[in-house]
Amino acid sequence: MPRIMIIAGEASGELHGAGVVQALKNHRPDSEIFGIGGNRMAAAGCELLYHVEQFAFMGLVEVLRHLPFIRRAMRQLEHVFQNRRPNVLVLIDYPDFNLRLARIARRYDIPILYYISPQVWAWRAGRIHTIVKLVDRMAVVFPFEVDLYEQAGGQVDFVGHPLLDVLEAKYDKKAFCQYAGLDPKKPIIGLLPGSRQQEVSGLLPPMLDTLSVLQKDLTHVQGVIGLAPTIRPASISPFLKGQGSVAVVENMTYDVMKHADLLLVTSGTATLESACFGTPLIVLYKMARLSWWIARRVVTIPDIGLVNVVAGRRIAPEFLQHAVHPDKLVPEIVNMLQHPDRLKHMREELQVVRTKLGTPGASDRVAGLALEMVEWSHAGV
Repeated sequence: MPRIMIIAGEASGELHGAGVVQALKNHRPDSEIFGIGGNRMAAAGCELLYHVEQFAFMGLVEVLRHLPFIRRAMRQLEHVFQNRRPNVLVLIDYPDFNLRLARIARRYDIPILYYISPQVWAWRAGRIHTIVKLVDRMAVVFPFEVDLYEQAGGQVDFVGHPLLDVLEAKYDKKAFCQYAGLDPKKPIIGLLPGSRQQEVSGLLPPMLDTLSVLQKDLTHVQGVIGLAPTIRPASISPFLKGQGSVAVVENMTYDVMKHADLLLVTSGTATLESACFGTPLIVLYKMARLSWWIARRVVTIPDIGLVNVVAGRRIAPEFLQHAVHPDKLVPEIVNMLQHPDRLKHMREELQVVRTKLGTPGASDRVAGLALEMVEWSHAGV
């Protein structure tokens, strides 16, 4: 019986972890799978040792505040290594936590597969050598990452991007608009404030303020908030008071991405998801002042939105920190809405981005690599 431990410490990684769990169960129904994840991983057949919501913090300041919890979790997971002896440890993104855990797993000779590489191409490039020493095999989702790891002497496989396996809206536009109370004939602005409460608290208010200012002049423009599964509707209620008309939908972010005419998207995987639907977007991001001060000094790429990173140039506008404000955003949105050729050109650029992500089947490929490594474990390799 394969014993496979999977660690997904945030919402996007948990989504892809669920795909891997399901693929593992398809290949080997007898697999014993346990680790850190969320409701989707649990539904697919993973025993949760911790829920992903317990790790929903980000930035240096926030991590420092949660250090006692992180240390307790590390000790508990080390006990799991000792007592349950997984045949393979699958780490999904979430690098600061997962690389620390990899060091511990190394003490117990547990084979390690890392799925979705840390962004070594964006900042702290020196980590790649640490990763190669700690990790037996990398499963990367961007083709340009293969050369980075091969040059560092690592074993690496390009598996394609898992988004291609899960990008599917629930409704067509007419049904979605009926559900959300929107008019399909009028422009729709989608607001995607992120999957962490901290992100939502920082970005949803300026998104809503921007929408309110926009609607004063363009009264026909509609807004809809797409809440990630990790965000409870009650948590955004205080932000909606005093705002204009805006719809709220839960667990329907892909419908928002597909059917909106323009998206305001928190930087992260959601920018790439939006790109795959071909919907024009504006990338937003804010973080604590100290975290931002540090980030400005360590990030080595000109753009932070994944959609722009994969494109190799800026195709979606980016507004960061103090620029996340109606005074800056409204003129940009008006310009985009009033120039259909600009939106058409961006849609064409986004289709090119999608082609760079490989072909569907990433979860199945990762499951195959993990089961290969289980055989290594049984063979004593």
